[in-house]
Amino acid sequence: MKTLWYQAEKGTIVAGVSTTASSPSVRGTGAVVDHPATSPAPAPASAPAPGLGSLGLFTVLLGAALPLIDFSIVNVALPTIGHDLAAGPAVLELVVAGYGLAYAVLLVLGGRLGDLYGRRRLFLVGMAAFGLTSLACGLAPDAWTLVGARVAQGASAALMLPQVLATIHSSTAGVRRAKALSLYGATAGLSMVAGQILGGVLVAVDLASTGWRAIFLVNVPVAVAGLLLAVRTVPETRSERPAPVDVPGTLLLGLTLLTLLAPLTEGRATGWPLWTWLALGAFPFAAGAFWWVELRADRRGRTPLVPPSLLGLVSLRRGLALVLPFSIGFGGFMFVIAVALQQGLGMTAVVSGLALVPMAVAFFGASLAGPRLVRRWGTRVVTAGGLLQAVGLVLLALTVWRSWPDLTAWSLLPGMAVAGLGQGLQLPILFRVVLSEIAADRAGVGSGVMVTAQQSALALGVATLGSLFLSLAATGSMATALATTLLVQLAAVLLTILLSLRLPRTVG
Repeated sequence: MKTLWYQAEKGTIVAGVSTTASSPSVRGTGAVVDHPATSPAPAPASAPAPGLGSLGLFTVLLGAALPLIDFSIVNVALPTIGHDLAAGPAVLELVVAGYGLAYAVLLVLGGRLGDLYGRRRLFLVGMAAFGLTSLACGLAPDAWTLVGARVAQGASAALMLPQVLATIHSSTAGVRRAKALSLYGATAGLSMVAGQILGGVLVAVDLASTGWRAIFLVNVPVAVAGLLLAVRTVPETRSERPAPVDVPGTLLLGLTLLTLLAPLTEGRATGWPLWTWLALGAFPFAAGAFWWVELRADRRGRTPLVPPSLLGLVSLRRGLALVLPFSIGFGGFMFVIAVALQQGLGMTAVVSGLALVPMAVAFFGASLAGPRLVRRWGTRVVTAGGLLQAVGLVLLALTVWRSWPDLTAWSLLPGMAVAGLGQGLQLPILFRVVLSEIAADRAGVGSGVMVTAQQSALALGVATLGSLFLSLAATGSMATALATTLLVQLAAVLLTILLSLRLPRTVG
């Protein structure tokens, strides 16, 4: 069972990119076309948001929530899937890993295709494909069909998700953009918790006798509603000077992520066979080859998949430096707390999910307050958020030491709420920082890079903090393992606090 949990939580990940907002122009067709970075200065913060209304924002945020919900929603259903489809642990791991790997590998390409063919168009294609692949998952007659459908579902998510941030960046401005990015950050945090709770509820209710299949079939009407809304409410945006797809860069990025994420995802469950070590050994060479190809293309005036020149932007470079340790800690925490509460204390999936509700509520509230706080205090809000998260983790560790095995969701509430408050003051603002200097015609590339970095870091957090926790739990007390892992995460939070002091004081 530990193996299933380890794999289930692993697939999350990606980090953001920034873009300098340039003012979009609205043509007679209703499409919003980004001007290059040399266009006139963006509208002042008080200007009305161009193009994306409240219902359109809701629609793209729905598209952002679905991929994250569907990663975590499958966790609680794995034992039932294994029983119904006669699937062993290795195949069940592929149900999770196949989705996560396809999702992470194709995200940057999805952002580039949105720049090239239009972001609303790719959003619609991704949403339709997500609905169809969810239907295929729900109707899968055997385990290997389910694995294939999950891979296709991850690829569909990679087409849809990068268009969300790129659309927000290209069709909002000023205060409206700040609020939209805060809501995006809140959506990202809430979706993982909501997926865990929703999965437990759907499996327990056994909706129309569909059992575990309901966790996939529920996506179909949601995707249909999203399509109808997107056609009417989401403006078409694209890069004015789209670049062709960088085929060598795309292949090498895929190889780089696969050689890192595949062995980390499958290694522990399979006993670290030879292929996992060979893959990890190949990772630095694949990463080096990818960087060399991209740097060469950038110097020759081409447009690589991930332009190395983006790292010349101080806000992007320093923002990503915080997003990575933050996401590693968050991904590891979500996995560890789920295993500890369900396997260590015997809580049901629904009850363990409800234990995370104080964190989700505090995260959401802090995300909404973030734009107003940033206008007054700048990026020092991120530093304050890190300090609050550190206090929350200390409270949780002390609660575990004092109360185990009589730990309840109620006793966890103070630590969860304080940690969630701190997280909500960090992540949405970091998204703004990362995207603040990226030119609008690179919005899709930037969004893809950010999400890929974030998702990869989430998976790395599960692999590292999760392995530490399971190793300690196997040789001693689970309470000690949980408290120790929380303190290790605290070290990552202290690193983000120090790095936050180097962020630009103001956010565009």
